[in-house]
Amino acid sequence: MSFMPDSTRLRSTVEAMSALPTRNTLSDGCAQAAKWIAAHLGQIPGIEVETMHYVMPKGRRVPEPRFAPNVIGTLPGRTNRRIVLSAHFDSLNLSVRPEEPGAPGANDDASGVAAVLEVARLLAATENECTVHFALLSGEEQGLLGAHALAQHTQREEWNLEAILNNDTIGSSGNLLGLSDPTAIRVFSEESPRHNARELARWMEWHTRQHLPDFRVKLVLRRDRFGRGGDHTPFTMRGFSAVRLTEVNEEYSHQHTPDDLIEHMDFDYLAHVTQVNAHCAASLAQAEPAPRFVRIVRDQSHSTTLRWQGNPGQKYAIYWRDTASATWQDCREVTPEGDPLTLQATIDRVNKDDHFFAVASLGGIPQPAQ
Repeated sequence: MSFMPDSTRLRSTVEAMSALPTRNTLSDGCAQAAKWIAAHLGQIPGIEVETMHYVMPKGRRVPEPRFAPNVIGTLPGRTNRRIVLSAHFDSLNLSVRPEEPGAPGANDDASGVAAVLEVARLLAATENECTVHFALLSGEEQGLLGAHALAQHTQREEWNLEAILNNDTIGSSGNLLGLSDPTAIRVFSEESPRHNARELARWMEWHTRQHLPDFRVKLVLRRDRFGRGGDHTPFTMRGFSAVRLTEVNEEYSHQHTPDDLIEHMDFDYLAHVTQVNAHCAASLAQAEPAPRFVRIVRDQSHSTTLRWQGNPGQKYAIYWRDTASATWQDCREVTPEGDPLTLQATIDRVNKDDHFFAVASLGGIPQPAQ
């Protein structure tokens, strides 16, 4: 499976978004951006497009309640399992009024919009187990309001939502200090018994390492950048597995200013980040259902036996890592023995004292063994 993003098309999207004087959610530019996004999503064969309006309540940076748009593109799958790729299309300039110009928002976050639209094009011709949603959200700069609205919708409608990849500020490989890394993207995740976001991030690092050897995922084992927030958090708050992708070397002085311009971006880098999104989304979308109730057999042995509930005859992957490692270090494909309630496989000569284990459907998120 090979996905090659078009850097020229990525640039074209950022040019169109940043050409609007402002995309502040309280301005007419936000509605213009939403219409542009919906029109371009609608041109992709197989993608169903919906503009979802929600009410922004009075609060931080919202003087009075008002409607705002989210644009959702949907690629139907064979099952009711779902994944989401998201980015926010609104912009902000803190030094002017919301309706005034000077908020190009090229990197924050037209870069994410460009990546999500490009992944929609790349995945449109694929057939998947999961339904894939491409969510372009507003209200991020007013307090993650568009993401809260979509997360509430998914919870209310009882979506079987397995993963959310949120892209925010992913278009520059370096900053004004001279720090540069064109070969890595940060993935932020939190750990919680309510969701599997940390294992989603850990799997993205492994999957990228195996399939895109010239690029890497840098795991950041915290919810988000220090003291700040993003559109993945309204989903984790509701028990969904969501992570945030952000460039390694942010330039803070450009954010929320007239200087967030296209000339500060690196479109080869953005293409690499887009490729990570496409590879990971395609794998997740095509994976069989995850194993359930993964357990380690509590015997004293130099080997480790795992048991879980699942589908006999289905292939699974067993992952393991040293207890001091944050990343998966090895993986073995297995066809387990047993019945649906007691599938079983053994990893010879790898002990349970020194290692953590997990089991996954092929291409899916590992489920930690207890």
